[in-house]
Amino acid sequence: MYHEIHTVTDFTVVAPYTLCIVFADGHTQVIDFLPMLRGEMFGPLRDRILFNGVTLDEEAGALVWPNGADFDPATLHDWDQVGPAMIRMAESWQEWTASIQQAEVVSV
Repeated sequence: MYHEIHTVTDFTVVAPYTLCIVFADGHTQVIDFLPMLRGEMFGPLRDRILFNGVTLDEEAGALVWPNGADFDPATLHDWDQVGPAMIRMAESWQEWTASIQQAEVVSV
């Protein structure tokens, strides 16, 4: 099975929770991440300051957020094909709230 390796070379925040992503092969994707921002890892990114803290890990060619969240560059590259399934999967994740995080900290 052949699996293309895609890397991110640049990105721009173009709207709330939305990035225009440029890949090494010249392909671009504009992705609204808001529907994916659920669960323990991605839910905190609903904080726009945290979301806008995204950086490019140039060595890995991936977008990473300050809380350790990231997305596979191949998934982002092929978002037109895989995005709807990813969003459906994210809808099954628990809604993240600050109160959930605080409850987890208190119980530790």
